[in-house]
Amino acid sequence: MPDIVAMPDITALYAGLLGLMAMVLSYLVGRYRAPGPEGVSFGDGGRLEVLVAMRRHANFVEYVPLILILLALLEMNKVSETAIHVMGAALVLVRASHAWGMHPEDTRGVFRGIGAGGTAIILVVSSIWAITVFF
Repeated sequence: MPDIVAMPDITALYAGLLGLMAMVLSYLVGRYRAPGPEGVSFGDGGRLEVLVAMRRHANFVEYVPLILILLALLEMNKVSETAIHVMGAALVLVRASHAWGMHPEDTRGVFRGIGAGGTAIILVVSSIWAITVFF
């Protein structure tokens, strides 16, 4: 009989926190979509601030779901709770740093770099760890 795998409760906590962050980033794009002379219904309307808001949100949805899946799989494969908490908390912090660091007037800010680099590290570590669980 196969082992019963526990639900990834720790990952659920970080998924919830990151879900709220996704809604904030979505709102920040949506405020430019309001009707009226300044509203942009599609695309960025040639406005850098709209493009930056869109990229904040898009970059988030490009990386966070895959990392959450990897964390859930690691948790379900009985990787230590501490490791899952460290990677989940780090993901929340680096994604907040990335969003905070992207500004129309300076898209190469230090916080953006911390966010991008931190996200890459978490993705690589969780990916390699998931591969090692197989063996």
